[in-house]
Amino acid sequence: MSLDDVPNLKSYDAKLKDEAAEPTLEVPQAEPTSKTQIIAIYGKGGIGKSFTLANLSHMMAEQGKRVLLIGCDPKSDTTSLLFGGKACPTIIETSTKKKLAGEEVKIGDVCFKRGGVFAMELGGPEVGRGCGGRGIIHGFELLEKLGFHDWDFDYVLLDFLGDVVCGGFGLPIARDMAQKVILVGSNDLQSLYVANNVCSAVEYFRRLGGNVGVAGLVINKDDGSGEAQAFAKAVDIPVLAAIPQDDDLRKKSANYQIVGTDKSPWGGLFAELAEAVSGAPGCRPAPLDQDGLLALFDSKDTGGDVVLEPATDADMRGKKGAVKPSLEVIYDEV
Repeated sequence: MSLDDVPNLKSYDAKLKDEAAEPTLEVPQAEPTSKTQIIAIYGKGGIGKSFTLANLSHMMAEQGKRVLLIGCDPKSDTTSLLFGGKACPTIIETSTKKKLAGEEVKIGDVCFKRGGVFAMELGGPEVGRGCGGRGIIHGFELLEKLGFHDWDFDYVLLDFLGDVVCGGFGLPIARDMAQKVILVGSNDLQSLYVANNVCSAVEYFRRLGGNVGVAGLVINKDDGSGEAQAFAKAVDIPVLAAIPQDDDLRKKSANYQIVGTDKSPWGGLFAELAEAVSGAPGCRPAPLDQDGLLALFDSKDTGGDVVLEPATDADMRGKKGAVKPSLEVIYDEV
């Protein structure tokens, strides 16, 4: 009797080959069915995400769009800029207080309005007392309980810290919660390093069957040196806007003043950005390796000419580096 005649072993070889085969990671890409565009904005801390988003959301609202701005950065600086420096209660903090009091969280406890923009902050744990990424996940769980999927908005803008690479901060990309990602960077290596990391995350989840793409790069504090433009070209994403390095913008941002309005001389810039954000499709980026990223800059500025010199065991031991007798067996020549 052959192996094929035994029920449990029939086609056994074929099954093993199927299990060992490389999975097909690509899936057909489709246009989002919801009219709401959910857009996640990532960038290095301090690069100007909150400044960009607060003014972008204000301009969109002026243009007649229904906009919800959700701050997902533990610093809670997005809504602070929108509300003139006033910090609004975070969802996580409010939920904790309400739970201790035996009460339910209501929309009016956590969502506030200015200039037609609806805004809220997820918040996060106190320093050293919890995981920020887990706080993000918990915050979105609370949003779902508040009816997030039933809300009617044209745009939901999510402000995420790009420096942190844990799963909570990658939620919109990993779970296809957003249709596209916007990067905020400048002409410096660190902000472009973060932007490149986000591109790597997008590409990773696209290979796993995800649908989130990068809509483009917003260059903030643009001094005209061109590294950010070169980065966008290298990873194959468009530049949506270049916000100049200007003292007037710096002062207004520091004083929590909104410039994304027709009443401001900067209104036209943010109107163009709003149009670009609305129409830009989510592209699949081509992230760079470390050497490719360094190549965007002058090697004198980045240490690109440095040659790595391997350390030795003697280097590591220093003064304790006395030679020990060898245990190697040496045979006399015959």
